[in-house]
Amino acid sequence: MKVRETAIAGAILLFPDVLRDERGFFMETYHDRRYAEFGIDLTFRQDNRSLSSRGVLRGLHYQVAQPQGHLVMVLAGEIFDVGLDLRRGSPTFGQAMSMVLKADDFSQLWLPPGVAHGFCVLSETGEIHYKCSDLYAPGDEAGVLWNDPDLAIDWPIDSPVIAPRDQKLPRLRDVPENRLPTAPFR
Repeated sequence: MKVRETAIAGAILLFPDVLRDERGFFMETYHDRRYAEFGIDLTFRQDNRSLSSRGVLRGLHYQVAQPQGHLVMVLAGEIFDVGLDLRRGSPTFGQAMSMVLKADDFSQLWLPPGVAHGFCVLSETGEIHYKCSDLYAPGDEAGVLWNDPDLAIDWPIDSPVIAPRDQKLPRLRDVPENRLPTAPFR
C-alpha cells in the first residue's frame, strides 16, 4: 500500500494494493493491522454508502459530541473531496484540504474524528462508501458553509445542487466554540 500525507495533520491518502489479471481485480479495502501502521487504529462502528448525481455537493458536515473519523472510497465515478480541520489544538485547525478521488485508482482518504467532510460529484454519478469511527447521532450534527470565503475552497463546479440545510450552515468564524467537535488533536 502506498500512503501520502495531506495538508491536514493526521489525514492521509491511501492507495491499497490491487491484484489484477484477466478476470478482473481483487483488493483489501480495509485490514485493521495494516491500517493501524498508518495511524488508523480504531474500531469502525458504521459503514455508509451514498449515490449522488453530477453537481451534487454534500457538506461540510461533522458531529459535535460524537465526532466521526471517515475512511472514504469512491466505488463508481469521481468526486472532489474536502476535509476541514476543526480539532482544537491541531496545527492545521481551520484549514481545508481537497483532492479528487476516483473509483478507477482505488484511492481512499482518511479524515480523523473532528475533521468536517464534504464532497461534490464530478462524474455523471458518484457512488461513495465510507467507514465511520462512531455512529450517526441525530441532533449532534453540525456543519460549516460549503463556500465560506475564509476557507478559500476552490470547488470545481459553478452551480452545485445543495440541500437547503447545507445552504444555511454558518461560516467557520461564526461557529461557537461549544459547537466545535469534542475530538482534540492527538
